[in-house]
Amino acid sequence: MTETDLPPRLTRLTFLGPLSEARAARIVGRLAGAAPTRVLDLGCGWGELMLRVLEAVPGASGTGIDLSAPDLARGRANAGARGLGDRVEFIEKSAAGTGHGPADLVLSIGAGHALSDAAPPHHIAEALAVLRRSVAPGGRVLLAEGFWQRSPTAAELAAMWPDARADEHHDLAGLVDLAVAAGFRPSWIETAGDDEWEDFESGYQSDVEEWLAAHPGHPLARETRERVDRHRTSWLRGYRGVLGMAYLTLVPVD
Repeated sequence: MTETDLPPRLTRLTFLGPLSEARAARIVGRLAGAAPTRVLDLGCGWGELMLRVLEAVPGASGTGIDLSAPDLARGRANAGARGLGDRVEFIEKSAAGTGHGPADLVLSIGAGHALSDAAPPHHIAEALAVLRRSVAPGGRVLLAEGFWQRSPTAAELAAMWPDARADEHHDLAGLVDLAVAAGFRPSWIETAGDDEWEDFESGYQSDVEEWLAAHPGHPLARETRERVDRHRTSWLRGYRGVLGMAYLTLVPVD
């Protein structure tokens, strides 16, 4: 079995989360306006937002940290193709307890779980403490984290991921309160819309769905089909319209 026999991995996604091009452009413009010289992306995946900030701030350099070798390889390839290879470094290691700060801009895009070993939702407070230590005075943090848009029903929880709990996430106000308690002021608060979630969830599975349609008898088809069916059910019957994604631009208090 060769790589060409296997399902493609996330090629339809630009960002590894519900983030539109329009919102990304606004966020990048806002962050670039603070003229960061050093950018740190914790749990970076392929670091698309970091690369866009580096494009917008020609004098800036970046470091992305993640445990996923395929995602890091994609980030390095994208950086090279955009002429950023000499300004960015992708490191394969845990972001927990990072010693790579302080940086003028710290990104944590859906990566709070990578910054703390605590069980949800307690990991958010610990992740915010890491981010506060990692940002330089006068810098910025972009925190993207999930929150409950409303309390999930028992049926919705049962359809989500294994052992999903109603206390697993904060609401939006609670998430912002934690950021303030960690030593930040929220400069900008925004949340992903329904279209962004639908584009993300469809893009997350599209490669594999089309592969399954073309390879119904493949040795991996059955387990792959079961996996993507579980995920689609989790989204459509579980967290669709219930789980939100907040993008918080945070300024550290001196």
